[in-house]
Amino acid sequence: MEMGKSTMFFNQAKKVIPGGVSSPVRAFGSVEDSPPFIVKAKGPYVWDCDGNQYLDFVGSWGTAILGHAPDSVIAAVQNACTNGFSFGASHPGESELAGLIIAAFPSIEKVRFVNSGTEACMTAIRLARGYTGKDKIAKFTGHYHGHSDSLLVKGGSGLLTHAVPDSVGVPKSFVEQTLTLPFNNFEALEELFKKHAKSLSAVILEPIAANCGFVRPKEGFLERLKSLCSKNDTLLIFDEVITGFRVAYGGVQNSLNIKPDLTILGKVIGGGFPLAALCGKAEIMDYLAPNGPVYQAGTLSGNPIAVAAGIKTLKTLAEMKPYKSLHSLTQFLTKELHALGNKYNIPIQVDCEGALFGYFFAPEKITSYEQLTFCDKKLFQRFFSESINQSIYLAPSLYEAGFISTCHLEEHIEKALQVFDKVLKKIS
Repeated sequence: MEMGKSTMFFNQAKKVIPGGVSSPVRAFGSVEDSPPFIVKAKGPYVWDCDGNQYLDFVGSWGTAILGHAPDSVIAAVQNACTNGFSFGASHPGESELAGLIIAAFPSIEKVRFVNSGTEACMTAIRLARGYTGKDKIAKFTGHYHGHSDSLLVKGGSGLLTHAVPDSVGVPKSFVEQTLTLPFNNFEALEELFKKHAKSLSAVILEPIAANCGFVRPKEGFLERLKSLCSKNDTLLIFDEVITGFRVAYGGVQNSLNIKPDLTILGKVIGGGFPLAALCGKAEIMDYLAPNGPVYQAGTLSGNPIAVAAGIKTLKTLAEMKPYKSLHSLTQFLTKELHALGNKYNIPIQVDCEGALFGYFFAPEKITSYEQLTFCDKKLFQRFFSESINQSIYLAPSLYEAGFISTCHLEEHIEKALQVFDKVLKKIS
């Protein structure tokens, strides 16, 4: 495909922006390619500055569950804009959006809006320490909770892509307070609480890991984690920035009937605008200022434009009830992709839930970060490059999940599968 202008813009960007990007995975480093510069997105498609149209399975990294720029959300945003872009003050929309979130998640009683998942996770850790009086936290290898110092240890997402599991600039003292353990490992989980229960303020995780591909929890694992946290006065924090309102209207926790103490939400709740939330039990949330001693603040928190987009998005999802059909569509995609792998003798492990899916070029099912070494990175690179050259836009990293929207139809999935058939035949 013609990428002349995109390459030009990328070269220009590298002169004024570190790496030419505002977030590392956008550099396409793991696929050894030059990224397209996107100038338009609508429905299930995106267009780059060279005029190339792509069928999009990235969806602004999970944000665009209604597809890009849905007309109803555009109207809500335009209406909100006429009243001002930012107040730096409370407004009625915050309570309305919080009410929609509380109604969807039985574990949530109060909501504090922030601007990003990173900010929400950072605040959750501070809140957990303040509430419990304990200092240590635990996270799972490969799970990504933003780039705050306490959580930038054995992370997923862009960190895995660039083979930098820890970042320089993080003080050793922060790392010492963060314990890591492998996901889906019952023995390690028991050992964690046996050794550290008295000093462990919280355990944070993605209930379905979606920043190191798509990794589902083993049966009983989340239930055992919840039990151990409850018995040892340790807060359980579900990071549902990706899975919240994407795998189900009430997230993974609603599907599995597990109530965490705190929940992190983002992406979908902003309807395409920067918005995230720290949510949880009222008793814990009231430790936040101004009610309590745990400080958090933000000038743009609860921005009225983002809130208006979020309200319209969640109301639309509540009315549409699309999750059964979305899951059927992702199942169709993943099952057929697996079948194509068998057809060309290429092992592909696939899984999906709701409007979220993942695939690995690996000989066996992936259940933890530690197994990712078995994935064929070179094969993924070839699969990605051939697919994007044929107008299918996938995440440019082996360690990212894929997304569909309510704008994706069966005909779009069939088109993608036709491309994947040609690509797999070529690279087999």
